Amino acid sequence: MAITKDDIIKALEEMKLTELNDLVKSIEDHFGVVAAAAVAAPAAAAGAAAPSEVSVMLTSAGGNKVSVIKLVKEMTGLGLMDAKKLVDGTLPVAIKENVKIEEAEEFKKQLMEAGASVDLK
Repeated sequence: MAITKDDIIKALEEMKLTELNDLVKSIEDHFGVVAAAAVAAPAAAAGAAAPSEVSVMLTSAGGNKVSVIKLVKEMTGLGLMDAKKLVDGTLPVAIKENVKIEEAEEFKKQLMEAGASVDLK
């Protein structure tokens, strides 16, 4: 059975950026061509414009550190002492990594209500 364009596009959507880079290099080597930067740039920009997962980064615990520590404990499943070490440690620090944008926005909202400063990356 032949592979369709839709099959290829679906496979490309599921690949990580490093895997795509390796694929492009392999195609260049195999066919003896060079991918034009003008063609690759819009595709890379489109992928960067709409990430499906982000990390919740704590940039400051704020004035109500106890509430922030309790929230971090709930969000991460860490023990109280580990959550405290995370909040008291070097900032910024990733509280949750590779979470869906909707979930990350909810975490950000809760942390900001407790007085923390939060970024999504």
